[in-house]
Amino acid sequence: RWEILWSEAPTKVNGPQARQFTPCIKQVNFPTNLIRLEVNSSLLDYYTELDAVVLHGVKERPVLSLKTSMIDMNDIDEDEDEEKYGCGMDTLNKQFSIVTLREWPTNGYFDKLPYELIQLILSHLTVPDLCRLAQTCKLLYQHCCDPLQYIHLSLQPYWARINDTSLEYLQSRCTLIQWLNLSWTGNRGAISVSGFSRFLKVCGSELVRLELSCGHFLNETCLEVITEMCPNLQELNLSSCDKIPPQAFNHIAKVGSLKRLILYRTKVEQTALLSILNFCSELQHLSLGSCVMIEDYDLIASMMGAKCKKLRSLDLWRCKNITENGIAELASGCQLLEELDLGWCPTLQSSTGCFTNLARKLPNLQKLFLTANRSVCDTDIEELAANCTRLRQLDILGTRMVSPASLRKLLESCKDLSLLDVSFCSQIDNRVVLELNANFPNVFIKKSFTQ
Repeated sequence: RWEILWSEAPTKVNGPQARQFTPCIKQVNFPTNLIRLEVNSSLLDYYTELDAVVLHGVKERPVLSLKTSMIDMNDIDEDEDEEKYGCGMDTLNKQFSIVTLREWPTNGYFDKLPYELIQLILSHLTVPDLCRLAQTCKLLYQHCCDPLQYIHLSLQPYWARINDTSLEYLQSRCTLIQWLNLSWTGNRGAISVSGFSRFLKVCGSELVRLELSCGHFLNETCLEVITEMCPNLQELNLSSCDKIPPQAFNHIAKVGSLKRLILYRTKVEQTALLSILNFCSELQHLSLGSCVMIEDYDLIASMMGAKCKKLRSLDLWRCKNITENGIAELASGCQLLEELDLGWCPTLQSSTGCFTNLARKLPNLQKLFLTANRSVCDTDIEELAANCTRLRQLDILGTRMVSPASLRKLLESCKDLSLLDVSFCSQIDNRVVLELNANFPNVFIKKSFTQ
């Protein structure tokens, strides 16, 4: 069971200043020690920066009213308002199978509208709204249940209410689905392996994109079902699915059509990843950020350089052991790379020439993240200015070796540059940032105000 304690649309904040924010929390009649915090960053110019979250609780459990039952956090039913008004996902779906819709001699002005136009109008409704509208008359029921309304379906906004029953009642409407987002759903037993498998066996044949971020119910059986039931799959997101065992990732190698694969913060191991890279040669976007069970990233980079010639974006954030040798193999083989994240990679040192090599071999680079690499120096920046003129974003947060002069060369050469992060760069003070902002007004130059 989940209750919303506070929710509000984001507002634009003028000026980079720290704020203390104390929302008015809704009072609930049950104790809990589990609170989920969701942050809307859509209006931010930079990453969400939270210094602290202070929660005031009670030392002892309050004495509850005799009318109030203890709430188990494993119970993920709809909240009381939904039960009262019959608007919960499961409630509405169950009504579909039992409700008797009244016969009307005509459908009013809807009879004068083309079928396609009604479909277009209804395409702007959310899933719960479609469920409500389907109860009004047979014509709208037909439209609301048309599989064409569910070509693209995101259930992530309703993560707290989705369970096996929800998937079962959506099956008949999702037979043509191509894009499905089940991120955040199914935790604490809400979606079972069998329920997920049944859904994909009916609805997986046309799937092109499948988003399963933070799906802690996923196991090896689920991955096997995905590879068997989704022959047209091109994009798969398994980020933060930390319950999938290492050996299960071998199944992904069966999906040779994959173009985008997100394995951020998973337990994928080296053997499985080498198999994936060998058989999925169409990969264009790959995320291996914070994959701590890979023993030799140089070997992985060498395989990418040999097999993944179409790679355009690569995330190696917090890759713990890649060296200049792996970077050389990567730069030589994946020359279409446009986006590369090497943030927090402690084994990369500018003195080896690895960043210079990148700049010379990858002229198509548009985004480069060298976050927290203290060795990045003027030579690297000047090589980027000379060779990577299409650069749009550069993050050199934390380096002590870059001077204002090299940044001016970069800004003069890279006309498309829109974001330059120089936070915690000791040679770049606020005066320099103000000067660069004045001379290059189209570039957002970020220097963290917490310094």
